[in-house]
Amino acid sequence: MKKINITELVLRDGHQCHIATRLRTEDMLPICPMLDNLNFWSIEAWGGATFDACVRYLKEDPWERLTKLRKALPNSKIQMLLRGQNLLGYRHYSDDVVELFVKKSADNGVDVFRVFDALNDIRNIEVSIKAVKKYKKHAEGTISYTTSPVHNNEYFVSLGKKLEELGCDSIAIKDMAGLLTPEDTKDLVSSLVKNTSLPIHMHCHATSGLASINLIKAVEAGAEIIDTCNSSYSEGASHPSTESIVVALEGMGYKTGIDLSKIDEITDYLKENRKKYWQFESEFTGLDPKVLINQVPGGMISNLSNQLKDQGALDKMNDVLKEIPAVRKDLGYPPLVTPTSQIVGTQAALNIITGERYKTITSEVKNYFLGQYGMAPGKLNTVIKKKAIGDQKEITSRPADKLKPEINNLKIKSESFASTEEDILTYAMFPDIATIFLQERNAGTLEPEVLLNQTEQMNKGDHFAPTEFNITLHGETYHINLTGSGDPSEIERPFYVSVDGISEEVLVETLDEIVVNKPSGESSIKESNSDENKKNNSRSKPSHDGCITTAMPGKIIDIKVTVGDNVSAGDSIIVIEAMKMENEIQASKTGMIVAINIKKGDDVSPNETLLEIQS
Repeated sequence: MKKINITELVLRDGHQCHIATRLRTEDMLPICPMLDNLNFWSIEAWGGATFDACVRYLKEDPWERLTKLRKALPNSKIQMLLRGQNLLGYRHYSDDVVELFVKKSADNGVDVFRVFDALNDIRNIEVSIKAVKKYKKHAEGTISYTTSPVHNNEYFVSLGKKLEELGCDSIAIKDMAGLLTPEDTKDLVSSLVKNTSLPIHMHCHATSGLASINLIKAVEAGAEIIDTCNSSYSEGASHPSTESIVVALEGMGYKTGIDLSKIDEITDYLKENRKKYWQFESEFTGLDPKVLINQVPGGMISNLSNQLKDQGALDKMNDVLKEIPAVRKDLGYPPLVTPTSQIVGTQAALNIITGERYKTITSEVKNYFLGQYGMAPGKLNTVIKKKAIGDQKEITSRPADKLKPEINNLKIKSESFASTEEDILTYAMFPDIATIFLQERNAGTLEPEVLLNQTEQMNKGDHFAPTEFNITLHGETYHINLTGSGDPSEIERPFYVSVDGISEEVLVETLDEIVVNKPSGESSIKESNSDENKKNNSRSKPSHDGCITTAMPGKIIDIKVTVGDNVSAGDSIIVIEAMKMENEIQASKTGMIVAINIKKGDDVSPNETLLEIQS
């Protein structure tokens, strides 16, 4: 009886697909002992978007999560998803950063490294694979599967051969959008089994409804390892359920070693626990055969819907999904997987939100055209490329060859708040948010997102202070979003809120004063009467063509000009972060900067004058 190995995804990809990667460590640990005794080949529990979500939203140290999981899963191999030279960030890192990241991941508990590159550019995973082998861990080279005029079995088999030559221990087929059909799965797996000697590991999202059949076909064609997810977070944008696939395989005469009677308690716990995260559930994570056209992967679609919701543009989701294939074609048909899924998705969203294709071009799209992410699989749209980078020449070598060693510089920049090598690496991934995170962690003032389970909180007698809600006053409903606050130790501290997307500052003594729950369900806001606060936190609406605005809400991360500078139309003058991507704002006209109404770190919204230019 042939043994089929199973990797369980519920602690990483499952909740990434369904609740935007929000499952907290404290909610994972109770079921780890049960998972640890189920004889899975590996348990995927780290990497991917979890690192970003821990720091950005949950205010958890991702390295601490890993060490806790390692302790809680002593008998299991912990698997992570690593983006090659991108690691877990959104740019390429120097080779010394890549090697240190792999070393610290291995030291803290990772056994299996699934390493991929979004463009399938083998040059971008070489250093990662060598580092994994150096530290005597399992290196799983990965093929990012997609369909396009330039992708076929011959292309994928050539990648498989190169992965074997690199010294990989296994080959994963990563069907992140659920694009494979049963016949294509059979042909691809058979071809890889025939042309390589490595075990084939099948990873297929269930978005299109074909994944369960694909896993069976993959096993019949010779795949030795498959990915499934506990039914509490399975199907739809996630993966086939572990329980169903185990029953199907054992009914076909295969051995899995998984005792189904031991899974029920895990499933019941996670289904009940999932209710805490209801506000992160996306209506776009169910069965959706349209993925065969728009190719949006499961992890991307839940995050994209949440990002559009944050922008007040969720009603434009279908338009964005239609725009994504067009942007992908312009960029030479990259597979849609992090970071290219974010690059393509954010640019598509900008094209729709601004009402004009490529009116605003993200920094990441410009860097993509410059070759800084690697070699595009197909031909680039030369018109869009010209608009994005002008006459700049793209690089043709391995992108990381252009990067100087970074570790020493990162140590210097983070020395005031980074106490370990892990802290330095966290800073390397996300400098701005990691700086705040590490400073707050050191000061003991971390404030994670509030889970909006009002009924449960009120039953316990706890104070309920949501960060996002609607209020109704005098018959008008307003959307309130708490975006930040001052020092909790202050008697009177500022709270930064947006009201229907317009930023305001409110001075209150406690967070409870922001929301006063009334029997009718209405709420009220206690505002400061300070004229000085209003003066410092209001920006005028644009009144002439020299008023520079943003197309979407975001955070200022760089201001490239000062008052008195002369600029030309099209010059990059401001950089904002929106939807996890950096977006450059260009000068609308030639002239002099006469006013700057922002500073680095400010949250900004459309219809605000950020700075002014006069001819």
